[in-house]
Amino acid sequence: MIDTKKIAFIGTGVMGASIVKHLLKAKYQVTVYSRTKAKARDLIDLGANWAETPKEAASEHDIIFTMVGFPTDVEEVYLGENGILQSAKEGSIVVDMTTSEPTLAKKIYEVAKQKGIASVDAPVSGGDIGAQNGTLSIMVGGEKAVFEELLPILQIFGENIVYQGEAGSGQHTKMCNQLLIATNMIGVCESISYALKAGLDIEKVLQSISTGAAGSWSLSNLGPRMIKGDLEPGFYLKHFIKDMKIAIEEAEKMNLDLPGVKLSKELYNTLLEKGYGDKGTQTLIKYYID
Repeated sequence: MIDTKKIAFIGTGVMGASIVKHLLKAKYQVTVYSRTKAKARDLIDLGANWAETPKEAASEHDIIFTMVGFPTDVEEVYLGENGILQSAKEGSIVVDMTTSEPTLAKKIYEVAKQKGIASVDAPVSGGDIGAQNGTLSIMVGGEKAVFEELLPILQIFGENIVYQGEAGSGQHTKMCNQLLIATNMIGVCESISYALKAGLDIEKVLQSISTGAAGSWSLSNLGPRMIKGDLEPGFYLKHFIKDMKIAIEEAEKMNLDLPGVKLSKELYNTLLEKGYGDKGTQTLIKYYID
């Protein structure tokens, strides 16, 4: 039965920690690993077991989730000397929830398959709020039978869970998501900046424009944070730049030019150079109002 399976979770950052809390609340036995043990302290106090390496975390577990920072981290966590695929048992399932490269997702799938391990790419959208509330959108690539087996567990912390197709499809879908956010964030920041310069009551402006044709998740959820000067991350600016870089590179492989995301990445890079890498994506407002 799926509800008896042992779970490992590698990467307990802003979103990963909230997902683990949902799994613990649902009475799953969870082993965690993070580069910094202090980041997992609250989870350990809640009952999670600790592993010293991804290899140790994966050993003897049925489902191994990962949510780390960059594709290089994903590759190390899966394929490195102390990686998951060094110890994961035959018949287990690995689930990468990092926003990463579709080509890397396919590579991990093939290596895992040779070892009798199922591999799924399942990046998410919804930020820290979605992770806390258990309402994440999850985009899944891999074998459909594996997706169906995982679905009851994904439903513990996700709400809009869609099977997208073969390995890499989840990551390609996440790129579609990030492309929309990248250009939409420019519009949100320019709208708010315009309202402030015009001397308008910004809260009344948001009340008027958030529910009409101009409405978006970023406007409703990050607009208020921008106004308050709250730059704390629901999603790290440095990771968003990474996502845009992946999207641009993948588009180039398909001979597709994406000027909108290129502009967004350029604006975000100016903020990265100013030291805002560990702040949230809403920090783009600083480009306009500083």
